[in-house]
Amino acid sequence: MDPSGSLVLGLYVIATFLLIGAMLLLSHLLGGQRNGRAMREPFESGMVPVGSARLRMPIQYYNIAMFFVIFDMEAAFVFAWAVVVRDVGWTGFGAMFVFLFVLLAAFAYLWRVGALEWGPRPRRTASTPVRIGLSPPVSANTQPAE
Repeated sequence: MDPSGSLVLGLYVIATFLLIGAMLLLSHLLGGQRNGRAMREPFESGMVPVGSARLRMPIQYYNIAMFFVIFDMEAAFVFAWAVVVRDVGWTGFGAMFVFLFVLLAAFAYLWRVGALEWGPRPRRTASTPVRIGLSPPVSANTQPAE
């Protein structure tokens, strides 16, 4: 970089800091100085807050965020692969196939365990038996076959 370029860059940095300092100083001097109970309360979008801000959010909100990140990254990888698909040849095709297979396997697992069900789940009561597997329920009155 030539000396005149570094001089111009230095002047630009100094002018930037001077401008920022002037804006902060003017906002402090010209801004309102009222203090009161209403000024210390949080204010959001023209509404006075009611209740606590510490709410318990269902896990589905976090699942949605994770799924968005996962599928957003998948879209970025697939798009980048699609741009260079002819250059990477069969090796790139195989790598993308493995990537998509693992992603679909993870998606199938999430579907199977119920992570994609957003609605409320029915509550299990003490009278509702827990069934594991696909075998029919066994009652106390039936005898095993010999």
